[in-house]
Amino acid sequence: MGYTSWQKPVDQKEGPLPYKVPKILSQQQKKMVSSKVQNSIYDIKISTVSAGSISGHNAIQELSAMDLAMKLHYLMFVYYFKAPTFDGLTILKIKETMFNWLNHAYISCGRLRRADSGRPFIKCNDSGVRVIEAKCHLSLDEWLKSKDDSRHKLLVSNQVLGPDLAFSPLVLIQLTDFKCGGKSVGISWSHVLGDAFSALGFINLWAQVMAGHYPGQPLTMAQQQNHTFDFKNPNPSPYPLSTKRVGPVGDLWSISNHSKMEPFSFYISQSELTRLQAQICGEKVDEQIPVFECICVVIWQCLAKVRNGSEPKVVTICRNDLKTRSKGIITNESQTIDLVKTDISVGKQTPLELRSLLMNKADDERLKIEEVMERDDTLPDFLIYGANLTFVDLSDASFYEMEVRGQKPVYVNCFIDNIGDEGVVLVLPTPKGCSD
Repeated sequence: MGYTSWQKPVDQKEGPLPYKVPKILSQQQKKMVSSKVQNSIYDIKISTVSAGSISGHNAIQELSAMDLAMKLHYLMFVYYFKAPTFDGLTILKIKETMFNWLNHAYISCGRLRRADSGRPFIKCNDSGVRVIEAKCHLSLDEWLKSKDDSRHKLLVSNQVLGPDLAFSPLVLIQLTDFKCGGKSVGISWSHVLGDAFSALGFINLWAQVMAGHYPGQPLTMAQQQNHTFDFKNPNPSPYPLSTKRVGPVGDLWSISNHSKMEPFSFYISQSELTRLQAQICGEKVDEQIPVFECICVVIWQCLAKVRNGSEPKVVTICRNDLKTRSKGIITNESQTIDLVKTDISVGKQTPLELRSLLMNKADDERLKIEEVMERDDTLPDFLIYGANLTFVDLSDASFYEMEVRGQKPVYVNCFIDNIGDEGVVLVLPTPKGCSD
């Protein structure tokens, strides 16, 4: 079972989905809910926490071409814990656990610098992660019952890197206390450090250190891949279709959308997934479609049917590449970036035909992206998420492995900030036994 988080333009009409989804609030209802939720956060305090001992030794961490291609994106995670998980843990005690944690994750405490060539790198100078403390007028139950999907953004910092790169933290953590107990842990992770699975490894390490379990080696970034590219080719390959060039952004790593974006999420039960798989495959039971592709097919075709002539014929598929991932490594090299395109109207194709496209015609564009980044001395500024309609498979991500004092989060939300106008669909897991 899982749920789908969808970031879409607010003027996008909703297409018919072959399963039940929550009622979408009217604009007036959204304003009423948003006003109550947004005014509920107060007493905000900001500090910085670094490793408890000198750990980075001012080492230089080079950034790969793929790291720099992802630099404009930010991963956001919000973990919700019920009382008594953090009861008795003062902010000083929590920060003590962070000192030990960041000893083993010192790269995240560094700051960006530029070489003489202009290429960014991380200086591991133990400058620390930013910590935000806040309180909420609502109880945790009231907060989670809210129908405003944008509420999660209030529990995690939306600060971007720059314009003073040398002073911008790569990771920001927000701790929010709810009325009557309960706490949320919001983490903003700069994608230049690594993909979602890297970020989860970083977060879960904190929980392990709180329990007294220390890793043998600190988290490190992957070694740069040595690929050979023909830069003397008089006809170099064009920019990959999975990217959108923006900017130049300079030292402010952020972009503006042409459409106002908002999040929308819905839960899909196992029985509904089974029914969808049967509807897509029909009598071809030997061609069972995986769950992720099943969700992609349905949403892609629904969007195509409601866009009235501007249907998305190109989509990007991002997923975890287990073959290239090593434990204790934070990296952007282990996320595949597959491009799927068709010249035929998506709305007129059968779900089985779209399934075949997704599973058999996907072209991994990582090498193409790296070639363009290395070929261009100006280091072009790219968007990956939302450059096309983008599907991100996080269905097997370890969101619920963060255990604090024997308690796991009751709910985890994840979204991506700074995305393109075509929108992003995240397929996320629910807790075991979840039916709501």
